[in-house]
Amino acid sequence: MTADTKPKIRLNSWLLPALVLAAAITDLIAPYRGWRVLYIGMGGALILGYFWVRSLARGLDLTREMRFGWAQVGDRLVERFTLRNEGWAPGVWVEVDDQSTLPDYHASRGTGLPGRDSLRWHTEAICNRRGLFVLGPTRLRTGDPFGLFSVSLPYPSALPLLVLPPIVPLPNIQIAPGGRSGDGQPRPNAVDRTVSASTVREYVSGDSRRWIHWRTTARRDELYVRLFDGTPSGDWWILLDMDKDVQAGVDEDATDEHGIILAASLADQGIRMRHSVGLAAYSNELIWLPPEQGEGRRWEILRSLALISRGALPLAEVIARLQPSLGQHTSIIIITPSASVEWVEPLVPLIRRGAVPTVLLLDPVSFGGTGNTALAEAALMGLGVANYRITRDILDRPEVRPGQQGHWGWRVLGTGRAVPSYRLADVPWRSLT
Repeated sequence: MTADTKPKIRLNSWLLPALVLAAAITDLIAPYRGWRVLYIGMGGALILGYFWVRSLARGLDLTREMRFGWAQVGDRLVERFTLRNEGWAPGVWVEVDDQSTLPDYHASRGTGLPGRDSLRWHTEAICNRRGLFVLGPTRLRTGDPFGLFSVSLPYPSALPLLVLPPIVPLPNIQIAPGGRSGDGQPRPNAVDRTVSASTVREYVSGDSRRWIHWRTTARRDELYVRLFDGTPSGDWWILLDMDKDVQAGVDEDATDEHGIILAASLADQGIRMRHSVGLAAYSNELIWLPPEQGEGRRWEILRSLALISRGALPLAEVIARLQPSLGQHTSIIIITPSASVEWVEPLVPLIRRGAVPTVLLLDPVSFGGTGNTALAEAALMGLGVANYRITRDILDRPEVRPGQQGHWGWRVLGTGRAVPSYRLADVPWRSLT
């Protein structure tokens, strides 16, 4: 046990010891039975109170457990606390002081606990904000029933909790494919499909229901679509504009937060469709994740988006800096709330090199800001660049329900019966230590 974890017993006031000493001295000078009863009674209360808190300091123990090591916005955080008292003295009052940094999470509480007994409770909260937070440390405070002594028991163990941005179903956004015939990976959604279906994959938003593979769907009770051999799609580069001077809105209703959700959802969609996906953004420093496939790259992109913040570099300068590094025949997905046309001109060299941009324009007016994206849209249309205007209500659709952890999940079988696909009880507890 280190000095940081040792219980600390404190005398709340020196008044009572001073009165005991004064009564004892007075009894020596002028012997009187009343003085003797007074200092023996007060002295006995001091001794009893001290041994009471000594029992609590040695007997109290707190265990803190959680189910998940990371979460997404919308997930339900569940923690389990177990308070034990192995000593003889009851804890008339015990204060559990939680020092977690997760917003809107309140795990502190006051309780009481008899001797040789234990108490268990759960705390829950919805993760409403992305970022890196800390669960713990925790501190117990208690004392004797006379209020003479108090004891503090620190539990410095803490666990980082990374809250990732949510992944939501997107509206019908068609990413312009890059690449030339004969290059790269087969493109799952190619218009000129051949009659050769190589394999199947899970259905994602935007897939045509004509390509559902019903035999696999019936066997797995989930929608699966056929993958056809076709023309290549090239890599996906997601370029997120984090320039603080063009953002509109506040807190979770800001354009940068919606842009982060769009980037996370597009990255997830692209990787599930077997694209190589990369991310470029400029926050306090450059975020540069070259296109790769697989869950590893998906995790890296989500982690970077969870920690990103507003920067000070305009989108035009970001595109100009990244031009030499962006590969040919790739799909570049630009997410920006900028109504300026200054960033459109740097796209011309990229288009000439064979890159194919798709622009998602976050409408600043719908977020309470100013600026008209019509000029930027017209300039993009002049270059033949596909673009979409994204308004604030993109996340208000009923099918958008971010976050699954901590909630029961259900799926409907072909017979119409609903069965649980995810149960909270199936997830084991893990201690913060």
